[in-house]
Amino acid sequence: MLRQLGNDLGFVPLVIGASTTLYALTLLLTLLTTGRVDIVGGGGFSFLAPNQYALRLFGMSGAVPVFEDGWWWTLLSATWLHGSLLHILFNMMWVRDLAPATADVIGASRTVIIYTVAGVCGFLLSSATGYFLGGLPIPLLHGAAFTMGASASIFGLLGALVHYGRTSGSSFIHGQAMRYAVILFIFGLIMPGVDNYAHAGGFAGGYITSAFFNPLTRERGDHMLAAVACLFATLLAILFSVVHGLGIV
Repeated sequence: MLRQLGNDLGFVPLVIGASTTLYALTLLLTLLTTGRVDIVGGGGFSFLAPNQYALRLFGMSGAVPVFEDGWWWTLLSATWLHGSLLHILFNMMWVRDLAPATADVIGASRTVIIYTVAGVCGFLLSSATGYFLGGLPIPLLHGAAFTMGASASIFGLLGALVHYGRTSGSSFIHGQAMRYAVILFIFGLIMPGVDNYAHAGGFAGGYITSAFFNPLTRERGDHMLAAVACLFATLLAILFSVVHGLGIV
């Protein structure tokens, strides 16, 4: 029954659908709390941008939420949140392109696990550097006080593909994935406001997770159970963030 959803077991539509829904909810909450949504100021990457209250309520991560407030569950929820229309548009385009390819060569269940673990690794590295190195005067050497977006997980998919290409001997997959990763990382260094530590942590998390599972072997039933557990834990993180932010718990 799950295979009827495609080689990715419906993961790509799930990511796009859930991320879009959460983006719409944060925009709605921004409109309800401030009476307006930014549609002109701050450049393209702030076009239709939710405010910080809405993003924090739904689980934005970073040095402040994780280390100062103790909201560790945001390491799971932040991957599904986005800060503007262009932010979610670009990230979902990469998810649509990379996730099916990763599922084809590594397996759908392991792709879900890699996507989740890479996000956690990326936001943990960004939050840690933001907390411990945030006072440095050099912007490229400190992490983020607040961060979110699917790009850490996207870099995790690239890291997994680089590992697969290296271990399988496929120079094409290895070269293509590495080329994309380098281009995106350079782009992140040029563009302001990009969380490069999240990208680096996500890439490392994806590479290491792929190595742990050995993508040249067949997927097992416990991989499917682990993938479901990752998605369930992420859902709980988002729900807990909302109820905690509203003071219910």
